Amino acid sequence: MFNSIFDTTAASLDIKSILLASVAAVLLGLVVAFTHLKTSRTTKNFLITLTVLPLLVEVVMLMVNGSLGTSIAILGAFSLIRFRSIAGNSKEISSVFLAMAIGLALGMGHLLFATAFTALAVAVIFLLSKTNLFNLSAQPQTLQITVPEDLDYTKMFDEIFKKYTTSAELVRSNTTNMGSLYQLTYEVCLKKSTNEKEFLDKIRVKNSNLKVLLSHVSKEAMI
Repeated sequence: MFNSIFDTTAASLDIKSILLASVAAVLLGLVVAFTHLKTSRTTKNFLITLTVLPLLVEVVMLMVNGSLGTSIAILGAFSLIRFRSIAGNSKEISSVFLAMAIGLALGMGHLLFATAFTALAVAVIFLLSKTNLFNLSAQPQTLQITVPEDLDYTKMFDEIFKKYTTSAELVRSNTTNMGSLYQLTYEVCLKKSTNEKEFLDKIRVKNSNLKVLLSHVSKEAMI
């Protein structure tokens, strides 16, 4: 059903087949880039990368005459190249793998297969991104509280957490300011009805009005 357009028995590849596979690589790369644009926060440079990546992988496959084992060995070297100057999130990683998979399929001449699984992958990405299937009821946030060294912080904020959060876990505690202060780091999930200012004010009453920091974690940064 999914036959290759390349004649693997021939000594050389047909230029028409190469052009057809290359055009398909660019078009499917555009589909992947457009899908990523509509479902994630991104940059123009990364979208360009997604567009040309299938073409680059396809060329590598063609240069080794369609040998899958050799192509994968060469593509392994691509892991040394950083696609971005900063670490990408999970959606970016999945988009890169999708673009590479398209290039692998097209490099072996399977245009129909590449088109079919691209359509399926794009449909699944759009479906999961636009529905509430995997939405969390509350997003975790990082809460940093500074307390004097003479206060027992073990259960100091339990009543506040019980009233304003669905969960609160102490993940780190360390001294600061030459040991005169403790800095506590909690991972908390606020209740939907929680007023953040009221929540922070309650903590400030307990910690002698020292520094309190509540960090909002971006959904795009979460893996």
